Amino acid sequence: MIQRRPFGRTGHLSTATLFGAAALARASQDDADRALETLLRYGVNHIDTAARYGDSELRIGPWMARHRKDFFLATKTGSRTGKEARDDIHRSLERLRVDHVDLIQLHSLGHPDDWDVAMGPGGALEACVRAREEKLARFIGVTGHGWTIAAMHRRSLARHDFDAVLLPYNFFMAQDARYREAFEAVLAVCRERNVAVQVIKSIARGPWATTERRHTTWYQPLEAQADIDRAVHWALGTLPSVHLNTAGDLTLLPKVLEAADRLERRPSDEAMAEMLKTERMTSLFGLPT
Repeated sequence: MIQRRPFGRTGHLSTATLFGAAALARASQDDADRALETLLRYGVNHIDTAARYGDSELRIGPWMARHRKDFFLATKTGSRTGKEARDDIHRSLERLRVDHVDLIQLHSLGHPDDWDVAMGPGGALEACVRAREEKLARFIGVTGHGWTIAAMHRRSLARHDFDAVLLPYNFFMAQDARYREAFEAVLAVCRERNVAVQVIKSIARGPWATTERRHTTWYQPLEAQADIDRAVHWALGTLPSVHLNTAGDLTLLPKVLEAADRLERRPSDEAMAEMLKTERMTSLFGLPT
């Protein structure tokens, strides 16, 4: 079974790998139900979805009648104003068929203009706080992508005492000194405050180099089990208190979970550098800024 780690201050022991339910965006219910069986087989007990993940919430909804107690359930609102975010939250609860979620997150809050609206008067943050007061959500988080998101998360944590953050991290990104330092700085704040940290894109290889896409991820992932093992073991071994979200593709789900289930030791930087070279791993987000 996959090891469990405290999910920040929430009191929940979440599996080291969380189910990234973007993988259900275009899935049938039958495919989703097979994914559920995979999650249960590996003991995964945390689902991370979003209002903007296609049909993901609709696919999860039927599971909740029997399995609500088995999962820490997180979703996100990508809206920036309070009114739109409130609408998102209520719609998510209906689609998920639950009366509350464990974690509501501000989705992809990386652009300064979006940040000003969401964090300002009448913004999405106020809607999330209200949802918590009304017991529609237990905790509040913030997520994002790109080279500047670690610095933006520090700004967000200075504005509000969030319970969780989510951002990308992998061996390729860690080679950029500025991003690594910004990531480590936000990680230090989170450790001090006992804020849960979730990482994404751990098995990203780079942008799709061909029009023939074999997976539903928007980026080209690593595919060989040995490569996925190295990437997952490096992330979970380098960051022993952090949680890793699985990739947005159902065919990769068992490979990532199998890697996490066999977590033993962190691969050497030399082994990771060799994989970076042989797999030609590149940036998903353009040049670092």
